[in-house]
Amino acid sequence: MSGSSVPPSGPPGPSPVPAPARRPTGPEAALAAASAHYRRGEPIDMSALAAELGVGRATLYRWVGSREQLLGTVLAEMTERTYRVAARGVRGTGPERILTVLDRFMRAVVDAAPLKAFTEREPRLFIRLATMPGTIEDRATELLTRELQREIDRGALRVPLPTRTLAQAVVRIADSFMYAHYLGGNRPEIEQALEVVELLLRPCGHEAAAHGHRPRDGEGISEPV
Repeated sequence: MSGSSVPPSGPPGPSPVPAPARRPTGPEAALAAASAHYRRGEPIDMSALAAELGVGRATLYRWVGSREQLLGTVLAEMTERTYRVAARGVRGTGPERILTVLDRFMRAVVDAAPLKAFTEREPRLFIRLATMPGTIEDRATELLTRELQREIDRGALRVPLPTRTLAQAVVRIADSFMYAHYLGGNRPEIEQALEVVELLLRPCGHEAAAHGHRPRDGEGISEPV
């Protein structure tokens, strides 16, 4: 390097104008935009979403599938976010840990403002998406399978069923009680859900569970959701 401030070809010309940043496109951008609308409690309209992304409706449908498929994916993403927050900082092992995480998760779900806004607009669609086999159940089952497997690996839990089968059963039980108020009941029945899940876990785990102990609300939690 010569250290000269003027290149051999002559004095520099005007600085090039930077190209405008290209807005992200594709399925991830569509999901991010739809999720943002959901978190703000806004309806997800496919025509408006396509216009926001600067693409045609056909392109948007090619990226994300139908509106129901997109909503299912959004709700599955929200399920994972809520679950990870619920599991954060929870102490304990074995059945006690699983029950505490489920308690925190279910209460966070039923109290979530975006979900309340969605269910006020489209309660039947939500129930169909949330309680039938599909994206949301698959994501919740995957998360709980990992949670159960961690406790099995550390020797705090023994299960008489394949781990994923047990996780799927727990998810379906939780859904049926958590959304009881959308299925003709008066309110969510979280305590009842936890009692049934405890019966499934009691023969699998540790001494406290064998004596019927279940963490009280807030027990073993180091930080709020």
